[in-house]
Amino acid sequence: MYNVIMNTKLFRQVIAFSFLVLIIISSVLVSYETVYSQSTNPRVLLLTSEGPLTPVLLDYLKRGLKEAEREQTNAIIMQLNTPGGSIDLMNKTVTEMRASKIPIIVYVSPRGAIAGSAGTIITLAGHASAMSPETAIGAASPVGGNGEDIGVTMEVKVKEILKATVRSLAARRGEKAIKLAEDTIQNAKAVSANEALDAGLIDVIANDPIDLLHQLDGCTVELAGGPLKLDVANATVVPFNHSFIEDFLTLLINPNLVFLLLAIGAQAVWIELSSPGGWVAGFIGVCCLALAVYGMGILPVNLFGFIFIVIAFVLFILDINAPTHGILTIAGTGSFIVGALVLFNGIQEMGFAPVSIPLVIGTGIILGGLFFGIVTIGFRAQRKPISTGRETLIGKIGNAITELNPQGEVQVAGERWTAFIENEKPALPRGSRIAVIGVEGIRLLVKSVTEKPD
Repeated sequence: MYNVIMNTKLFRQVIAFSFLVLIIISSVLVSYETVYSQSTNPRVLLLTSEGPLTPVLLDYLKRGLKEAEREQTNAIIMQLNTPGGSIDLMNKTVTEMRASKIPIIVYVSPRGAIAGSAGTIITLAGHASAMSPETAIGAASPVGGNGEDIGVTMEVKVKEILKATVRSLAARRGEKAIKLAEDTIQNAKAVSANEALDAGLIDVIANDPIDLLHQLDGCTVELAGGPLKLDVANATVVPFNHSFIEDFLTLLINPNLVFLLLAIGAQAVWIELSSPGGWVAGFIGVCCLALAVYGMGILPVNLFGFIFIVIAFVLFILDINAPTHGILTIAGTGSFIVGALVLFNGIQEMGFAPVSIPLVIGTGIILGGLFFGIVTIGFRAQRKPISTGRETLIGKIGNAITELNPQGEVQVAGERWTAFIENEKPALPRGSRIAVIGVEGIRLLVKSVTEKPD
């Protein structure tokens, strides 16, 4: 017992000592972190904006601005590569940038990147702007939501508003820069990095973020609160990653994925409606359709194509109950393919990836084949003789459990039934062999086994 007590005390002492060591180590780490966070070494937050402007990228920018203010970074680099986006999203992005208390450096990068359409105005909205070699900027003429030309009157109005915006943003850059900025809107002009630098549209051409910070160190930028001299020569560049939700929502803006979600969702919902009682198919279908609707709410889709897709499923369902034996399914397959292509026909103009034609055709054929298989199975089932139910008892042989006089109970096909003798013939004693010759409700019409059933 004494040894046990001593061992217990020793164990407690070891635990206490371990906790003390952990506390000391934690204190050292916290002190180190505090010293590091209070270091005079400047920090710059690096944001990346890749692809067309979307609400997801706008939320990412807002989150980055809050993080920069919370960490009190010296500047923000917004690495930009975009073909553009809607004017509404562009205006919201510009508003967030101009209200920032931290200087924002818009950097069109990497090599081969573009700041097209709305990206041109976002570049000008930066407190400082730069481009990598072999990049381009411009072509900011407004277009419709699907990339189509807008009406003359509306085009004039929108262009004048956009030109007024770029004049305001490029005012500090001189007349040559203002003229080029207006030309990107009026005549959809695009220029290279060198041409943009010559016109004063950007501040520097840099090979990478480190080179960018070295060139801009000491430059004065104009914030909402007044001028600020950049101190970023030896800054530590801290990447600001996209969150899981942002990456997931970005995936949903892919038209190929949206198309698959739409096809799977509609099929799953149809399965649930045709065979109610379960929940898995219905849950999957509703989730897929909800995600597809989100994607279509951002993508510049042509809703006229959605009508063809609805018609396709109507034809599929009708063919199951119609004597056409697959003709409506073939028509539905064609309608589905045409609808999907029309639904996403304007995406490429807006800089989004185009929907895959082989994917649409392949999915349409698979979907049509699935419904054709259902129709075939249903047609065969209609022609197949009845093999279940009470009707299958006709002709079966059984035994009388009780006397049939004229009614009693019999054992047929392993089950107990109420039965009666046709035309009230003389009673059959218990144990007699009988044959079923008819079914009336829940009663069987039987004859003696010595009589051949009809």
